[in-house]
Amino acid sequence: MKKKSISEVNTFDELLDVKYGKSGTKRRLSFEKKAQKFILSEVLKDARKLANMTQEQLADKVGTKKSYISRLENGTTDIQLSTLYRIFEKGLGRSVQLHIK
Repeated sequence: MKKKSISEVNTFDELLDVKYGKSGTKRRLSFEKKAQKFILSEVLKDARKLANMTQEQLADKVGTKKSYISRLENGTTDIQLSTLYRIFEKGLGRSVQLHIK
């Protein structure tokens, strides 16, 4: 069976299959993990900006450092679940819902 090229795909799922492999493969799982980290960093950045706060103000409010908030927003560090809740709920007045598939 011939592998499709990007120009032959019709859906986003097919595009992911071509670029990163079928769902469940190591390469695809690695991509999906990076994508989730990117999404979380963008959600955090957008929520902070919507709250009209600087990284430093948010860090002060939740008891962490500005550099940590910056690393989270740039997707260069991991976050503990308890810290995620503290940043969004205490720092930004937002609620967090976790879905596990």
